[in-house]
Amino acid sequence: MILTTSGSVEGRQVEAYLGIVFGEAIVGANLFRDLFAQIRDIVGGRSGAYEAELRRARELALEEMKEEARRLGADAVIGIDVDYEVLGGNNSMLMVTASGTAVRLKPTGLTK
Repeated sequence: MILTTSGSVEGRQVEAYLGIVFGEAIVGANLFRDLFAQIRDIVGGRSGAYEAELRRARELALEEMKEEARRLGADAVIGIDVDYEVLGGNNSMLMVTASGTAVRLKPTGLTK
């Protein structure tokens, strides 16, 4: 499955547009990681725990979007957009959404 933020796949033509596909992931932040992240914010540096959670949420959202595209018979998703949002009381949860257009590409070598 080809995933791209551009509106096309270089060297390939779109045979059919199959629709917009989405993937969402909501992850909660752990209380102890929150405490250590706040301490790290005070003394400076990067929060490895939050970066790992963010990466995991993004991967889950992209995988869910890819599976939805696969169910439609797509072999690529173009025009992908990834958005991040915090939710819940005290901003205790992170939501990542991925969306794009599922397409079926013409087989390689066919230009008509």
